[in-house]
This record gives sequence, structure tokens and C-alpha cells, in this order.
Amino acid sequence: MAANGTGLPMARKPLAKIVTDDKQGNGMCHDDSAKGVKAQTIDELHFLQKKRSAPTTPLEGNQGAFASLPDDERRRQQLQSISASLASLTRGTGPKVVRGDPAAKSSQAVEHVAHRHHHHVEAPAISVSDDSSLKFTHVLYNLSPAELYEQAVKYEKGSFITSSGALATLSGAKTGRSPRDKRVVMDDTTQNELWWGRGSPNIEMDEHTFLVNRERAVDYLNSLDKVFVNDQFLNWDPQNRIKVRIVSARAYHSLFMHNMCIRPTDEELENFGTPDFTIYNAGQFPCNRYTHYMTSSTSIDLNLARKEMVILGTQYAGEMKKGLFSVMHYLMPKRQILSLHSGCNMGIDGDVALFFGLSGTGKTTLSTDHNRYLIGDDEHCWSDYGVSNIEGGCYAKCIDLSREKEPDIWNAIKFGTVLENVVFDEHIREVEYGDKSVTENTRAAYPIEYIPNAKLPCIGPHPKNVILLACDAFGVLPPVSKLNLAQTMYHFISGYTALVAGTEDGIKEPTATFSACFGAAFIMLHPTKYAAMLAEKMQKHGATGWLVNTGWSGGSYGSGNRIKLAYTRKIIDAIHSGSLLNATYEKTDVFGLEIPTEIEGVPSEILRPENTWGDKKAYKNTLLKLGGLFKNNFETFTNYKIGKDTKLTQEILAAGPNF
Repeated sequence: MAANGTGLPMARKPLAKIVTDDKQGNGMCHDDSAKGVKAQTIDELHFLQKKRSAPTTPLEGNQGAFASLPDDERRRQQLQSISASLASLTRGTGPKVVRGDPAAKSSQAVEHVAHRHHHHVEAPAISVSDDSSLKFTHVLYNLSPAELYEQAVKYEKGSFITSSGALATLSGAKTGRSPRDKRVVMDDTTQNELWWGRGSPNIEMDEHTFLVNRERAVDYLNSLDKVFVNDQFLNWDPQNRIKVRIVSARAYHSLFMHNMCIRPTDEELENFGTPDFTIYNAGQFPCNRYTHYMTSSTSIDLNLARKEMVILGTQYAGEMKKGLFSVMHYLMPKRQILSLHSGCNMGIDGDVALFFGLSGTGKTTLSTDHNRYLIGDDEHCWSDYGVSNIEGGCYAKCIDLSREKEPDIWNAIKFGTVLENVVFDEHIREVEYGDKSVTENTRAAYPIEYIPNAKLPCIGPHPKNVILLACDAFGVLPPVSKLNLAQTMYHFISGYTALVAGTEDGIKEPTATFSACFGAAFIMLHPTKYAAMLAEKMQKHGATGWLVNTGWSGGSYGSGNRIKLAYTRKIIDAIHSGSLLNATYEKTDVFGLEIPTEIEGVPSEILRPENTWGDKKAYKNTLLKLGGLFKNNFETFTNYKIGKDTKLTQEILAAGPNF
């Protein structure tokens, strides 16, 4: 006991009074120190614990297809729309759907949901041996991150909450995309519109095969007790946003898309209506290898006419993100909007810069600048109104992540973030970002608002600078070059970087890598179409093109040195400020690039590559070698026509290496 100042122990507070309820005369004792709860049972208490969400602001006017309807009718039609999405083409009807978790223990809660949300669909005229006609499919609709955490941890093996609060998950046997298993339906329209053949990422399939795979996916999803449904948006430009519906079997996939797509408000969700595009993610179930066009148990199928995508045989969530990006690469150019695989940021004065670059070029590092607002890290549109982010989140690489190197990404890995295929301590759940035991392609998916300097909404004015990044391990490209429009188109179509690959005898040498438009795996049209749109918009809005080498100087990999990040940042700063436009320029041999003679904070001798090479002959030979690789790569694009001739293609070709 504590003393009260007198040296004597203080008296304890009296315990709550226990009395006999004489009024009832039953001899029962009760604690009258607190009021009793309203619930009569434990189940009822649990039901009272959860308060139903409601729109935070009133609906104004007729904002959608369901806006003027009573709540019950609106939800009934919402479920009817989901049932229609899950309809089997052979049966002609969708499943019986009901909102809520089938594992809910509270009968009162289930009855409440079923009474208000249950949509009955007449049973199709098929054999009763088809159990799907006799069961309910429970729809877990646009769940919150907290609800999805509960579903993942409880039902999905390999899902754990890490020490930072992020949800660690496993994507199964596939830890990356499967580009060779991606198919696009070729029909009378897409046969003429899309890029097919040599160099194209588009591998054809016919309508019948797509429908076979769609039926397989829908049958699998309908066989489950529950499915996750996300209704969300793509494109922050309100004039050109796309409504997407994602139907999946895993909480991991639902949370991933919750983070990566634009999250609707309560009001927008109440009036969502019919989606513009639907994904059926049945990735836990394989495709039939004997089906025509199938080369493995994995298939990712796009049908642009039906506005549908089917995923079988892979649980890697990135397939959904990039599948929708491919869709935007098709839909947006039809509206004269350029879709771009780029990072984008904006200065305090409203100057916008686009950053293009393949893996390892520093796109994420250089576009993430604490002195500028982040519009987005990966996918954008450039319309007549300016630029807009396609997504609502970021998908960052985690391998070797550290707080020192990437503080923004490190701090974004918290509650709500999905961590894919990372390794963590089994006791304290601390992630080991350097551990590659599962895969090198470890990733974090989080809402863009987790980045402190994100610009919300994610839109901006027309870009002033278009920055093409290349990590040139051959060491012959200058640290920065100013490009004319034809050169910008040439290097945009080329999409060059160089990787360092090991040879059999252990000697490491550079390997050139080209990816059209800096994202060949996702484009739908011929690269020249995107390049022509880019040049047109740059010319119309006065943007300048730049080629920035973040790779080697003074020699190739193994003899030269990597250009210091501090120098590259000074170059980028000079581009942003506009000071580099006023510099004095010289022209290089072979590539014909305009290079500045000096930049504040950057040693002048490194600006011209041959000055840093001790062996001038070796420099010249390496320069010609790289020029030859560019020429060989560009042969894929030389015969393409825009309009009636190849004039534009020839103009672009002339802007390449000349020797």
C-alpha cells in the first residue's frame, strides 16, 4: 500500500457494491457498478460491435444509374450486376449471390444481410447434378484493408502481418509475369488495329478459345463459397476514367487491386453501375493444356470486344495491374490520349516532367524527389487537359530495400501495404529485404497517398520535359543530351538500356536491351503510333526531350566507373530549372547528339564521353558497336506506315546512328 504522508498506509477504494435484487425476489446477485449491454447473447453482442458504413455526404442530383433508387433497390441491382458478371455463357444466367462472409457465425447478422442484399436468380434449366445452380455465392464486395487482412490471415496459407503492419503474402509458383502466356483475341477489328508479328507482345487467340477459358474461370469462381469483388477506377482524369470490376478468389488479390486502382468514394460506389472492363482472376485454377493456343497451364487472356480479361494458372498479382495497363494502351489512343509507361513529377511552379526508363536506369529514384510533387511512379495518360496518373497506388521493388536508400518506400510499408514473396523472421516478423530465398522480384503495393509528397488528385498540366533514361554499361553515351523531336521518337521507340550479364568463363560484359516505348510488353498498337502521338503533343505544348545516361563513363563496365548519382541529380535539376536550355551545345559523332559544354556541379570533362576514355580506339569501336545494335533493333520498325507512306518512319530512322 502507498503512504498518504502520515506514515500510515492509504485505505483501498471500496469494491463495487454487490446487492441482492429484492425487487425481483429471485435471490440473484448482480454488479450495479456499470450498466448492462443491450445484447441478449454473445452473437448479438458481436453483431452490435460492427456499425454499418454509410455515405459521408448526401447524393446530389442524378449522379449515376442507381442514384434515384431506394437503398434496397440500389443494392439489389448492384448484386444483379455482379451476378451478370459471373454468368456462365452456356447457362445464360449468373449464380445466386448474397453479400457477406459465409463463415459469419452470427445468424442474426447473416439474416440481416440476406434479407437486405440477397438477389435470387431463377434456376437455369440444367441437370440438378450441377451444384452451382443450387448454392449461393457469397460476394465480399469492396472490403476494407482491415477486413481483407482478416480474410487473408485466416484463410490463406502464407499470409502474415509483419512487424511494420504490412501484409506479407505469397503468389505461389509464379513470382513474376508470364508474357509468353498472354493472349489477345484476334477478330476483324483487332486484326487491323493491333500490332502483330515480329517484335510484338501480342500473341493471338481466337474467340472460341477465349470463351472456353472464360467458362473455366467462371465455373471455378462460382464453385467457391465466396468471391472477392472490387469495383474501382482507372485514370485520375475525371473526363476519361474507366470503371473496372475485379472478381478474384483471394483476399491478397483484392487488397492488391484496392491499393493499385483508384478507390471510389462511398457515393461513387453506390452509383457505380455496369463496369467498362472486367477481370476474372481464377489464378489458382489452371487452364487446360489441350485447349487450342495454350502452351502451359497458365493463360492470361484479353478480349477487347467483350471488355474482359481471364487469368488462369498464375496467382502473381502483377498480371492484373499490367493487363489493365495494356487495356489502357488500347482504349486511350482511340480518344487521342497518349498512354505512357513512365514516372511523373511536378515542381512547385507547376512544371511537369516525364521519366521513361527500364529496370536499373534509376527511374524510380530520379522521379521521386522531395522537392517536387509525385504525380505517379509508373503509368500515365497525356490528354488535351494535361497528364494524369492511371493508378491509385505504387508497386515498388523491395529487393535490398533500406531506409537510407529509399526512405519514402520504406515508410510506405505499413498497415494496408501488400508485401509479395518477402522473407521475414518467423518470431518478430521483421522483413529481411536482402533475402532472395523466394525470388528477387519482391514487391510492395501501397496507396499513393502513403508517399508524403504525392499530389492528390494525381493530375498535372502539360509536361515541359520528357526525360529518357538509359543505363549505358558500354560507357559511350553522354551523361545528358538534348534531343530534337525526331531523335526523341527514335530513342522512345528504341527503349534502350544495357544490363551486365555473366559469361561462361566468368567475365562480365554489357548486354544491350531494347523495349519499345520503354514498355514493349504492354503496348497494343505499333510503337510508331505512340511515338508520333508523343512528338505531336511535345510540339504542341513546347516540351523538350532529353536522353540521360545513368550508366558508365570512362570505359565500359569493368574498366570505367558508374556516373555518380549526385552528378545525375545535378543534371536533372538543371533540366527542371530550365537552365540547361540556355547552355552551349556540341554535336557528337555517330549518334549525332547535342551535348552541353558545362553544367553547374558536374565536371565538364565527363560531359563528352571520349574525353574520359584512355583508349580512344577502344572508345570508337565500342561506340560503333552500340550504334550497330541500335540499327539492328530498329529493323523491326522500318517498314511501318502511318497513312499512305513511310515518310514519318524514314524521318525517325534518319535520327538514329549514322555511320
